Amino acid sequence: MPNRLIKETSPYLLQHAHNPVDWHPWGPAALKLAQEKDKPILLSVGYSACHWCHVMERESFENEEIASIMNDNFISIKVDREERPDIDSIYMTAVQTMTGQGGWPMTVFLTPTGSPFYGGTYFPPEDRGGLPAFPKLLVALAEAYNEKRDEIQQSTDQLVQHMRHLGKSGEPTGPLTKSIELKAYQTLAKQFDNSEGGFGLQPKFPQPMVYEFLLRHYLNTQDPDVLDMVELTLTKMAKGGIYDQLGGGFHRYSTDSYWQVPHFEKMLYDNALLARLYLHLYQITGKSLYRSVVEQTLEYVGREMMSPEGGFYSAQDADSEGEEGKFFVWRPEEINHILGKEDGHIITQYYGVSIHGNFEGHSILHVTDSQETFSKRFGLSVDAFNALLESSKERLYKVRDKRVHPGLDDKILSSWNGLMLASFAEAASVLGRDDFRQIAEDNAKFIINNLISDTGRLLRTYKNDQSKLNAYLEDYGALIDGLLLLHEATSDGHWLDVATDLGKAMVDLFWDENEELFYDTGHDHEKLVVRPRDYTDNAMPCGSSMATSVLLRLAIVTGDQEYERIAEISLNSMLAFISRSPVGTGNWLCALDFYLSSPREIAIVGGRSEDATRALVAEVYRHFLPNRVVLGKRSSDAEYQNFPLLTNRPMLNNQPTAYVCEKYLCLSPVTIARDLAIQLTR
Repeated sequence: MPNRLIKETSPYLLQHAHNPVDWHPWGPAALKLAQEKDKPILLSVGYSACHWCHVMERESFENEEIASIMNDNFISIKVDREERPDIDSIYMTAVQTMTGQGGWPMTVFLTPTGSPFYGGTYFPPEDRGGLPAFPKLLVALAEAYNEKRDEIQQSTDQLVQHMRHLGKSGEPTGPLTKSIELKAYQTLAKQFDNSEGGFGLQPKFPQPMVYEFLLRHYLNTQDPDVLDMVELTLTKMAKGGIYDQLGGGFHRYSTDSYWQVPHFEKMLYDNALLARLYLHLYQITGKSLYRSVVEQTLEYVGREMMSPEGGFYSAQDADSEGEEGKFFVWRPEEINHILGKEDGHIITQYYGVSIHGNFEGHSILHVTDSQETFSKRFGLSVDAFNALLESSKERLYKVRDKRVHPGLDDKILSSWNGLMLASFAEAASVLGRDDFRQIAEDNAKFIINNLISDTGRLLRTYKNDQSKLNAYLEDYGALIDGLLLLHEATSDGHWLDVATDLGKAMVDLFWDENEELFYDTGHDHEKLVVRPRDYTDNAMPCGSSMATSVLLRLAIVTGDQEYERIAEISLNSMLAFISRSPVGTGNWLCALDFYLSSPREIAIVGGRSEDATRALVAEVYRHFLPNRVVLGKRSSDAEYQNFPLLTNRPMLNNQPTAYVCEKYLCLSPVTIARDLAIQLTR
């Protein structure tokens, strides 16, 4: 007999729809029931690609005895953290405050009004590894709630007050200057692993926004040590097990310090941010490895993570057939059977596949040495070895594709789609890939047609022809960024209009002028125990840093200096945190770098199908110009009254023309790519 989750669209919630637990989705009905029955709430938060979420479900939520204890004593609510980042943020803050750590699955016990009084992450069905048995914990907390109500209420009141204080910005500690960036770099350099790349030992997370900042710092200083940090990390990752050597795309993170053994889930946001980071490193270095990673990653997304209508799916699971990583790992005899003994011997050596393996008796493919080294070792030319490698990868991929695939979380989220839209659009511009541009356009059309309501309100999630939940600050920021980059790739003014409309709505909904900060939820959002505000750049840039970043660009696009004022206040409020914790403020640092720079304002006038226009566009994207705004119009006659960079911008001698400006002070318009190159490198 299914429970109430059977009516939900979230794949994660549907995974629990046949548990014997009397699960409720988060909503007024569940909260009202808790108050009517005077029962505490057991809140369980996770996501579909989470390995330990699956473990806890199998061990506890499918257990009839444990389910009975839950049903008798609690109102049990299950939440998909990806659909409801507000709920996740609020109660993760509570768990971290109570225990000093957090993670998923997250298990939090609340009063009927939603105030947290106890929490943790994974709990086993019996005492294990220093963790209390889940059934014992349930009984103890139910008794405590019934017998020590006053104590619980007092502690929850104090905790909620503390959580409200945590969401506030700090006072500015000084002016916004380049010295902040230098201090941030020096802190990062001390934490950097100079042997294997990354920060700290293990586990290692990709942290693409930190490296985006380092690329900007390298651009400002030309310090080769800065670029070496980025190249070491991205090369190690590209050759490691965290990267899918056969299918492309990145797994979530590495459990070791060598980037070899990953947590196998593939998240859309990781691949969006990493593809863009590798693209920028390719712009700086011109190295084929980085371009290859970009193309393979985006091709993987287009092949496996895109709906027929144009939306991007959220994630692929870590598990298949109930085992973590089973889809991705190999034994040497499998490879020898597929490729033959001679070729199989070469490929197993190249990818580090051994009898003992590096993951539970199997091997995760990772590159053990350079192609040049292997060519010499086996007496092959580099071209011959590369041909063998490519054909072998293709054959192995076809065999792997017949295995049972990991589960697919096919809900479509606005913010994650905005991030991937940005990656496809920018890659189309840099690499000249019209297929990437088409995917980006299809995605933008899908979002506008399905995730913007008739009233103009952006929505959070889409699945099975249903769009629901008001979007969050991160959704607006990411989608605006993607649409601005899609305009750059197409010169289509429609995307510019939608981006600027969303920018205005974003400020109206999320900016609090009295508090002088952005909140993650709009002023029309349901009332929660606290109004959430996450200001740390974690796996994704936080909503506040994304909003600040796009407002700085919209100020130039629209000429509305109110946007710059808000962005400046937002940056100032984060100054102490940025200085103290650069690993957690990578996107804030990028926004600060934009604010402190004199951004290039580039207007390109001319039909995008014309060779001369394409040459000008290619010249712009041949350079790594992170602090830029590029606007285009397809003819001199196009009207763009709302965009100062495009007004009074005719084509010279009826030829496609580029205008390069800084603070609306413009150089002479040019029609030849080499002249544009001179202006861009001044």
